Amino acid sequence: MAKKDAPPRWDRKMQQRLARGEAAALGELYDRFASLVHGLAHRVLGDERAADGITREVFVHVWEHPEAYDPKQGPLRSWVAGLTHRLAVQRLRATETAALTEGTEGSTEDLERKVRHASVAARADYIVQSMPTPLRAALELAYFQRRDYRQAAADLSITEDEARRRLRLGLQLLSTAHDTGAPGAPPGYGGAA
Repeated sequence: MAKKDAPPRWDRKMQQRLARGEAAALGELYDRFASLVHGLAHRVLGDERAADGITREVFVHVWEHPEAYDPKQGPLRSWVAGLTHRLAVQRLRATETAALTEGTEGSTEDLERKVRHASVAARADYIVQSMPTPLRAALELAYFQRRDYRQAAADLSITEDEARRRLRLGLQLLSTAHDTGAPGAPPGYGGAA
């Protein structure tokens, strides 16, 4: 495993290219992370148009402030996810607060509950998307296809012990979605922002 002070080469090079103003670097970054950004924003906001807006905001911010990313703090993917989360939660709070001041239903407690729920859901999505494929495949079989560990083992052509191990580890990672500053969550991704 790489040391914390030695970030992946791609992340460092991408930041350098963005700092030089290489438009191709922004396109490459967008191709790599747009679905992650949009998915997280949509999970928090529950609105396609708002998620599109957050996606634009994230990539504009990255383009205009490439120095804001510090490769020594963690992977670029995590930084982008954290930025998306913060912007989406800010938008959710602003939208819900405006609705509260207009006198529609709800309270500040309802708003905070909604923000916490959206944050946990977004962290869970991020954790599932980031986990290794073998763990994700086992969880998908168990959750979506209602397979037990024996059936998952047969479907994945692995031993039953290995299927149990993958399911247990995948569920342990997923359970950290409720934790602020969870190990599976990106740095700065804890709490509701």
